[in-house]
Amino acid sequence: MSQLQLQSMFDVNRSTPSIITHEASFEGWLSAVFYVYANRLQSDEALQLTARDRYVPSLIDQAINVDTDTDHADRVMIKLTQLLGRSGMRQLLWGFLSEKDNIGTTLFQVVKYAINFPNRDIMQDLGDLNVLELVQTVKSVGREKHRMEAFVRFEHTTDDIYFARIAPDFNVLPLIGEHFRQRYQDQYWAIYDLVRGFGIYYDKSNSTPKRPAALQTITDLDETVIRNPASIHSKDEQRYQKFWQGYFTNVNIKDRKNPRLHKQYLPQRYWKYLSEKQVLPNAEHLHKRR
Repeated sequence: MSQLQLQSMFDVNRSTPSIITHEASFEGWLSAVFYVYANRLQSDEALQLTARDRYVPSLIDQAINVDTDTDHADRVMIKLTQLLGRSGMRQLLWGFLSEKDNIGTTLFQVVKYAINFPNRDIMQDLGDLNVLELVQTVKSVGREKHRMEAFVRFEHTTDDIYFARIAPDFNVLPLIGEHFRQRYQDQYWAIYDLVRGFGIYYDKSNSTPKRPAALQTITDLDETVIRNPASIHSKDEQRYQKFWQGYFTNVNIKDRKNPRLHKQYLPQRYWKYLSEKQVLPNAEHLHKRR
C-alpha cells in the first residue's frame, strides 16, 4: 500500500468520528443526537454516544466532543416527543438516568428506529434488542424509584431541616423529588445522593398556599454532615429514633422470622440508612420494661 493510500485512509478515519462524547446530562445527550444528524453520521452502525466522564480514550477509535446546546436539545426533544409521545420521552429519560454502560448508544439506536419508521409504535416492538434493553432498564429504574420513595428516612437536625441520605443504584433523585415536594410542603427538607455528590432542598418559606416551593439543587455540603448526620441531630430526633428502634425491636416475633423474605422486600443495601437497623439487638434502651 502506497504512502498516499495510507494518508487517505488516515484522513478518512480522522474526519469520521466513531465515538461522540457529551456532557453527562440528558440535554448533553440530546445535543449529541442533534450533532449526529446534522453531520449525517446516523448511518454508521458502529457509532457510539457516551458521556464525557465515562469515556476511556483509545488509540483506535476517533472521538469528538459535543458541547451542550440548549437550542439543539430543545429541537431534538420536540421532534422525539412528536414521534414517541410523552410516554416515550419518559422512557428515554429514565433509561438515561440508569447511567448504564452504553446506554447513550442504546437510546440513540431507539431514536434512529423511531425516525426511520415514524408511523410505527416502536416502543411496543420488543423484538428489537435496543427497545427491549430500554424497556427492561426502565423497569429497573422504576423499581429503584419506588424503593427510594418508600425507604428514605429523614432525620431532624438542629437547623430544623429534615435531612436524608441515599445511595441508589440509578440516578433516581431527579425522579423522586416531586413525590416529597407534594407531601412535605410544610417542612424544610433535603435529600442528598452520596454516590453522585448532589442533592435537592425544599425551602418551605418560598411556598404559597396554592403552590409548593420549587426544588433547589445542592452540591456544596459539609463532609461531616454527609458522613455523620448524627452530629447534627436535634434532641427530638435522638428521642424519636430511640422510640422507633424500640418499637421495631419489640413488635418483632422471633418465631416468625424469615430473613430471606425480609431481604427480598427490604434489600440489605438500604439498611445502613434506616434508623431501625442502626442499633445492636441487645441495646439496653430497646428492652421492653415488664
